[in-house]
Amino acid sequence: MNSVLENKKVLLYALGCKVNQYENDAMLESLEAAGAVRCQDNDIADICIINTCSVTNVADRKSRQIIHRLKKQNPNAIIAATGCYVQAAAEELKSDNSIDVLVGNNRKKDIVRLLSEYLSGQDIRDNYIDVNQDPFFEDLTIKTPETHTRAYIKIQDGCNNFCTYCIIPYVRGRIKSKDISEILEETKTLAKNGVKEVVLTGINLSSYDDDTSNSKFIDVIQAVSKVEGIERIRLGSLEPRVITDQFLEIVSSLPNFCPHFHLSLQSASNATLERMNRKYTIEEFIETCDRIRRYFDRPALTSDVIVGFAGETEEEFAETVKNLERINFYEMHVFKYSKRKGTPAAKMPNQVPETVKSTRSDILLEMSKKNSEAYEASFKGEKLHVLIEEIIEKNGKKVYRGHTERYILVDIPFAMLGDSQASEARINTIVTLDY
Repeated sequence: MNSVLENKKVLLYALGCKVNQYENDAMLESLEAAGAVRCQDNDIADICIINTCSVTNVADRKSRQIIHRLKKQNPNAIIAATGCYVQAAAEELKSDNSIDVLVGNNRKKDIVRLLSEYLSGQDIRDNYIDVNQDPFFEDLTIKTPETHTRAYIKIQDGCNNFCTYCIIPYVRGRIKSKDISEILEETKTLAKNGVKEVVLTGINLSSYDDDTSNSKFIDVIQAVSKVEGIERIRLGSLEPRVITDQFLEIVSSLPNFCPHFHLSLQSASNATLERMNRKYTIEEFIETCDRIRRYFDRPALTSDVIVGFAGETEEEFAETVKNLERINFYEMHVFKYSKRKGTPAAKMPNQVPETVKSTRSDILLEMSKKNSEAYEASFKGEKLHVLIEEIIEKNGKKVYRGHTERYILVDIPFAMLGDSQASEARINTIVTLDY
């Protein structure tokens, strides 16, 4: 192999969503194919790639901090920054002396070429596209995920919703989807390499049906379910509009479909939802949750909730609490609203004080904790199927750790499976045990 990347030690760091992690795995595989090697613990890297996030101002700051920290730790390394923050703040980052290579969104697929050109002395600092004018799905694939047990497959990118708090449509562009034939090819390769669980993911997964991919979201799920070796199918975040009776009739009939639905709510007050420009009412959302429960026994319903959004009154928050008690999520990811420069919400009046946000956050986190404990307790005494993903140390003892179909985290003592000591052979196997 005659490559300027040969034997270069590469370190990749992903911030933010699972899509970013998928893209990192894909970039690493393409770099390894070009002769680069994965950086091991305590190695000094030759190349650092940071896949940034820009979902909030805090994410921007974190991205900058990681870039500067990795440069300090690897002073002679090439620092390449990509992702949403790069797309949003390109002009600002051009003057950051810690960064050698800037890669806009939808250019990660070119990472081998770009780094090779840079190492060969070419000037590639200005390497962007207008993501809003780019109709093509970025051609990234993975063969073996870093975890070797659960694989994320990015099937969709971009968003057309323009929620008032969100910058993602501006940095990811309009919706675009991966062709079903390519999804199937990637899934078959993953299965051949031992992957048992796949997670279909995207920036706005529910929009897969909305573009010119010539295939529907439900068709993708059904096709993936038939791939030999895939024992679990899990979905990323969904909008209520896709969860129809027809959708649920089909997925509930698939033996390897996981009854775990992440429904991104954001607020349970209609007035707040309207200011957010969300495309549903709380009544529609609740009906969606009820509909899921009619098709599945104790499905794991999880969600994201923002507290302290601009203009959120005490009455609106009380409405949110009441409706969340009614929905009874298994888990909630609670976020205190953070103004994002460049979004309509950042200019809205009646911004909520940070102290109020913290109080409201604490209330919902406590609710989530109680809900989680009660949900998990409902399975006590039943047989559960756990995909063992790793061996960890807990309370001074090593145990197996994995998740059920409903994404309940389970730690398993070796003795429970008849093992006298840790066995790496257990990893990536599905075991049945009394919970």
